[in-house]
Amino acid sequence: MDIETIALCESSISDQGLSLVEAVLASGRWGDGPMLESFEQGFARWVGRQHAVAVGSGTLGTWIALRAMGIAPGDEVICASHTWHQVAQAITLTGATPVFADINYWTGCLSPEKAALKITPATKAILAGNTNGHPAAWKPLRALADAHGLKLIEDSTESLGSRYLGQSVGTFGDVSVFDFSMPSALCTGEGGMLLTDDEALAIELRYLRQRRLSDRASVSIGSRVPLQAGMSELTAALGLVQLAELDERLLQRKQVEAWYHAEMQSFEGVKPPYLAEDVDEVHWMLYVVHLGKRFGASARTQMIDDMKSCGVETAAYSHPLHQQFFYMNASATVGRQRGVLPDTDRIGDRALALPLHTGLDTDQVRHIVKTLKDTATNVGAGAAIYL
Repeated sequence: MDIETIALCESSISDQGLSLVEAVLASGRWGDGPMLESFEQGFARWVGRQHAVAVGSGTLGTWIALRAMGIAPGDEVICASHTWHQVAQAITLTGATPVFADINYWTGCLSPEKAALKITPATKAILAGNTNGHPAAWKPLRALADAHGLKLIEDSTESLGSRYLGQSVGTFGDVSVFDFSMPSALCTGEGGMLLTDDEALAIELRYLRQRRLSDRASVSIGSRVPLQAGMSELTAALGLVQLAELDERLLQRKQVEAWYHAEMQSFEGVKPPYLAEDVDEVHWMLYVVHLGKRFGASARTQMIDDMKSCGVETAAYSHPLHQQFFYMNASATVGRQRGVLPDTDRIGDRALALPLHTGLDTDQVRHIVKTLKDTATNVGAGAAIYL
């Protein structure tokens, strides 16, 4: 008998959203248009920044941001290897060198202290992310960047709605990057957004994003080569209607999180989710548990398979970049060997992502946690699981 699977993440659209998409289809204007402009303006207001530039993905957006900041081959950018959307790969795409620094074990975010140890004369920027929704330590990261004259890029692809020192994530970097692919709470299938308060930078980001019809008459268009990395009207329409519903969706996800917390008390030795000092609120992208010391990467893989056979989709939260083939064989990449980033390695082997979306109900969450408990007992001989 087939088992109905509880998906890791799900997207949905309201009747209003369908109507808006149908209106775009009927208009015959599917490229750059009023929906795109409205989505950019609305999202900038929601986060609290001056300028927004919609792009094809978070990775493309990061690539554009690096280019706009003049980062090129020979330059170094400090970043974490522990990441979900792998926007740090945009550093490689520019020809610059990603320099992997270790994370804070509790937050999963780039450690300012460990990043400071990686700064060299070739360092031009720091790329830090709000890992699984938990804000990075932006106050010390900003101080570090300013002290060394570095650009600060904020990867907010996993953290819609989280707050740090009274501000929304996405407001701390010279430029911040969002991604709207699954499992984002605001999902348009594909797509992303760059946010900044720097008007000159916003102009350059738009220039590098794509060649527009109005550019064809420009004699200076060839001075820098743009990408074709914009967002369609259809995608913007999906984003606009989900933006209108985003606050309510985040509240619904908080309820699912509360069900998880209640059920997780059945595990002996469970620790509550960690919130660092200065963090006001965390909106998790997925519900991530950290497996105990008896578990390794192979045990986690077995658990993922066991959970799937019981109708629950789970995933390894992170496949650290420094352990991936390209970076293991890139002689210029710093921190590529296992053991150089011990906290990244530890979380990379043990972090397990569970479903988190508004389609879940309390009975499904109870089933997920019971299945996890049974699987952990079978695989780890009763080893503890920590949130």
